[in-house]
Amino acid sequence: MKKVAVLIAAGTGMGADAAKILAKNKFKVAILSSSGKGERLAKKLNGIGLTGSNLNTIDIKNLVDVVIKKWGRIDVLINSAGHGPKGEILKISDEQWFEGMEIYLLNVIRATKIVTPIMKKQKNGSIINISTYAVFEPEKSFPTSGVMRAGLSAFTKIYADEYAKFNIRMNNILPGFIDSLVANEKIIKRIPLKRQGKVKEISAVINLLASNEGAYITGQNIRVDGGLTRSI
Repeated sequence: MKKVAVLIAAGTGMGADAAKILAKNKFKVAILSSSGKGERLAKKLNGIGLTGSNLNTIDIKNLVDVVIKKWGRIDVLINSAGHGPKGEILKISDEQWFEGMEIYLLNVIRATKIVTPIMKKQKNGSIINISTYAVFEPEKSFPTSGVMRAGLSAFTKIYADEYAKFNIRMNNILPGFIDSLVANEKIIKRIPLKRQGKVKEISAVINLLASNEGAYITGQNIRVDGGLTRSI
C-alpha cells in the first residue's frame, strides 16, 4: 500500500521540491497551488493537481475529496504559504494583519480541520507545516509572518498533544534563508554556515517527518537555518 501526501501551496520552492522527493520515495502526491504550477508538477509526478488557494476552504476540500475518491487515504499533509504584508510595524493596517493571519495561520487550520477526520479514522497521520526561523527571533522585515507563525507554534503544540492519542503528529519546520529566494551578502554573513540553505535540505527533513523513521517526533519546531538562531 503506497502512502499519500497532500501538499498545499506547493507549486514552487520548498513545497514543490518536497513533492518531488516524496514522489521519488514512492508516495502518491496531490498538490494545490494558486499559480497552476502545482497542477503541472503533479501531472509530471503522476499525481493529482488542482489550481486553487489555501485561503479558500472549498478549494482545499475539493482537492481532498478527489484524493480520497482516487486513493482512499491521506497519510501526510504539508502546509506551505505565500507571502504576507510587510512594513513598519505600527503602519500595518488592521486589514493587513488579518491578511497575515489568513496566509500564515488560518492556512494551516483550514487544511487541518479537513484532513484530521480522515487521519483519525486511519489512526495515523503526519502534518508538517513549513514555517520560519523568525518564530523565535522575530525580524522587523517580516512582521506579519513572525507574529502569526508564533501563533502557529502554539496551535501546533496544542493540536499535537490532543491528537497524539490517534497517532496523528504535527510538526513545524523553521527554515532560515533558503535558495528558493536569493539572499544578499549582508544576510549570508549572519549565518554561521556562511551560505543559504538548499531546498533539498528542507525536503530531507520533510521526508523524515513523513516517514516511519520520524514516527516519534511530534509537537516540535525544527530549526533548519544554518545556525542562524540561538537555541542552546
